[in-house]
Amino acid sequence: MTTTHITAATEPVPPATADIAATAVDQQENHVTTGATVWLTGLPSAGKTTIAYELAGRLKAEGHLVEVLDGDEIREFLSAGLGFSREDRHTNVQRVGFLAELLARNGVKALVPVIAPYAESRDAVRRRHQEGGSAYLEVHVATPVEVCSERDVKGLYAKQAAGELSGLTGVDDPYEEPESPDLRIESQHQSVRESAAAVHALLTERGLA
Repeated sequence: MTTTHITAATEPVPPATADIAATAVDQQENHVTTGATVWLTGLPSAGKTTIAYELAGRLKAEGHLVEVLDGDEIREFLSAGLGFSREDRHTNVQRVGFLAELLARNGVKALVPVIAPYAESRDAVRRRHQEGGSAYLEVHVATPVEVCSERDVKGLYAKQAAGELSGLTGVDDPYEEPESPDLRIESQHQSVRESAAAVHALLTERGLA
């Protein structure tokens, strides 16, 4: 790509301004602008968010534009007011899917560590990406519920066991495991770095990293 710099002949660009402009151009050219959505689905405390942030750091270091669409933040700011009925969960996933596809379409790697417990909801998000011509990868972080309950990062399993919480995905609310994900990770058998490396390898294999 050829960049043409035009300056007035009678008003040369001050050296400081020229340096700033050159730096901005260099930073822009160093970005990798192939967008994609990587949806990490799995049970609570499976390791989805931890893997997403580890992968995000690696991709950013390589010059990719990256956003992590954290499920808790989405619930607070984009899906405030939604509950955890099947209909509300579906609505939440579709909102996240819309945002992810919008980012992917504009050259961003959207990493989405969101449970998305129903196959129908995940399939609808995949179709949205296909219709928009955006790359979409589904990663199943297939950590067993026994391991997740031991990790219990947010204390949800303890609350459910104490009768203080109901509708916990994978315990007393359904989780429909992906039948044919693009990648399945058993995080209990490898480090976070190894899990993130596996997703990175998938992106590389698909020509996205």
